Amino acid sequence: MYNPPRTPGSTGPAITSVDAVEILDCRGEPTLRVGVTLANHEVVWADVPAGRSTGTHEASEVRDGGPRYGGRGVRHAIRNVVEEIGPRILGMDVVGQRLIDAAMIELDGTPNKGRLGANAIVGVSLAVARAAAQWTGMPLYRYLNINAHVLPVPLVNLINGGKHASNDLEFQEVCIFPIGADTFVEAMEIAHSVNSELREIVIKKYGKLAANVGDEGGFAPPVRGVVEALGCLEQAVSRSGCAEKIVYGLDCAATHFYDAKTSTYSLEGKKLTTDELLAFYASLLAKFPIASIEDPFAEDDVAGFVSATRDLGIQIVGDDFFCTNSERLRDGIRAGSANALLWKINQIGTLSEALDAADLAYRSGYGVMVSERSGETEDPIIADMTVGLNAGQIKTGAPVRGERTAKYNRLLEIERELGASATYAGKNFKVPF
Repeated sequence: MYNPPRTPGSTGPAITSVDAVEILDCRGEPTLRVGVTLANHEVVWADVPAGRSTGTHEASEVRDGGPRYGGRGVRHAIRNVVEEIGPRILGMDVVGQRLIDAAMIELDGTPNKGRLGANAIVGVSLAVARAAAQWTGMPLYRYLNINAHVLPVPLVNLINGGKHASNDLEFQEVCIFPIGADTFVEAMEIAHSVNSELREIVIKKYGKLAANVGDEGGFAPPVRGVVEALGCLEQAVSRSGCAEKIVYGLDCAATHFYDAKTSTYSLEGKKLTTDELLAFYASLLAKFPIASIEDPFAEDDVAGFVSATRDLGIQIVGDDFFCTNSERLRDGIRAGSANALLWKINQIGTLSEALDAADLAYRSGYGVMVSERSGETEDPIIADMTVGLNAGQIKTGAPVRGERTAKYNRLLEIERELGASATYAGKNFKVPF
């Protein structure tokens, strides 16, 4: 379990100013970098990621509209940081994370943070946490949790599809879990080996252009379906010599191939009902060592999630289904739908709310998978968050591209810092403590 930072009184320096600038994410689209300055003149920055495959229940970003960047600019969000949020939290104790987050929620005044923008609010929230940790002289993971010691199993995304690639694969991610590794270092060695073998397989089967990658660094070959994609992965895993240490994971992102008018899923040229799609998943599990499926059904298909959780016998992760929202998660727990939470801070908009969702998940026997967004920056902050939560799993893309490797490199650093106290989650990825 993590131990959220306490705020018993004025124990840290005051916030003296808040600033923000427009930067570019890994897709070349604008996002925010938010800076918090303390009374001791320290200024600490945090970047804001952005999703492309977003659920309708997520907290809402503010974008500029107009011709700049195709309407995706964030100058309006920056003004909200500087002109509204900054003055509201000026003078507040930097270690008062929950009070600061609550002040921003109240200032926004909407249920989805749509007035000030979740991108503005989460940037301040993350910068405050990082500034408080820096002031205490502790790494962020230790500031979040004095008992932080778990290194996560990386859910390494090696084949991209859906909204994250330009191929016709409906499923968004085909991944490996190196659960048989003894350390995070070994897990990354396994990921590199499988990725290298997969590249050769993809080039030989589909040509050099097929070795180009999607938004999260995975290959995006012109496969004709998920079985073909999993077959390529299976061959790469076998050639790596690490098959006994690896299981697979899928992110189906099923909301994006769901037709609400007909209540069917358009998959590989067929229209499937919820029950037919469940049967398809069962057939995949019979052929491949799949241990985790994320969003196997649409974000409001509660019956589908209940059936998958009851019948498939593996980890069922809620992403668009939960949106890191404690209320949605609580409803899912009551219904017996899913058994793990995908944890994305910007889905809910503040660190405090995201920590509440993780705590509820843990207390209910659910796993927590920390996740990046497809529009990431080089900021590795979720690596510290993952260890701070003692989460047993992280999803942050393929082991290529700087915005992805930044997170992996930070986890390698943390494992070295923890030394003998570090515990690799391995086969206990769902409940690692």
